[in-house]
Amino acid sequence: MFQGQGHRFTGMRSQLRRRAYEEREGGCQPSTGGSRGFNAADMQAEQYQTMEQVRAGVDGIDRRLVALLAERFAHMRAAARIKPERGHVRDEARKAQVIANARTEAESLGAPAEVVAALWEQLVEASIAYEMAEFDRLRMD
Repeated sequence: MFQGQGHRFTGMRSQLRRRAYEEREGGCQPSTGGSRGFNAADMQAEQYQTMEQVRAGVDGIDRRLVALLAERFAHMRAAARIKPERGHVRDEARKAQVIANARTEAESLGAPAEVVAALWEQLVEASIAYEMAEFDRLRMD
């Protein structure tokens, strides 16, 4: 178990939370030689002055994204376990809704909506493939 300033983290999901907590608290942020004590989590991208700062910020975001993807795929495993039939894994209406939601969220945040929608298309297709493989694996026994 990990404890940090009143937070307790146990289990796989909590390990992801612990990692995100450590990154927010600076425990996992890289230090750059030119900026003593630099922590990308403490700055907004508009404040960066060096490519090292930009790269450290992007690296921190990438770690959080991977942690979120791990959590998303845990949900796909749960869906594979819960769905009664393999044909229920692919749901085109739900796929369209998820992509539309991502596009809308991107627009509201000022992110490139078409780029986000294209990424979500790939993410959802990969998630479906993963869920189908999990569905099959769970029923092989």
